Amino acid sequence: MNIMAQAGIIFGICLISEGISALIPVAFPASVIALLLLMLLLFSGALKPEHIKDLSGFLVANMAFFFLPPCVGVMEHAPAILGQLAPFLLISFLTTPLVYFVTARSVQFLIRLTGRKGAEKHG
Repeated sequence: MNIMAQAGIIFGICLISEGISALIPVAFPASVIALLLLMLLLFSGALKPEHIKDLSGFLVANMAFFFLPPCVGVMEHAPAILGQLAPFLLISFLTTPLVYFVTARSVQFLIRLTGRKGAEKHG
């Protein structure tokens, strides 16, 4: 599948998630809805990883580029952040290991789950 079709799939999912986000009565980020939709499509088999492989590989390879705007935004608000530096650092240092731990446990759970499914299919 060519790169424009892959971009159309990804951006279409993002557009649908924007619509869903606008329709639901609570504030929920459209980006999270897009990730959930993409996950559902991939797990259901409606979308194959090969359909978005090239574009997703490109996006992951250039991920650092996408962090530049948030970094500039943080730099713009540096005086406000410096005024609250102690709570900011405390929250950062407490939540970072927590995120690593939850991510590691989730990955371990999924590896066990997919390993079990693979053993059932082959055993």
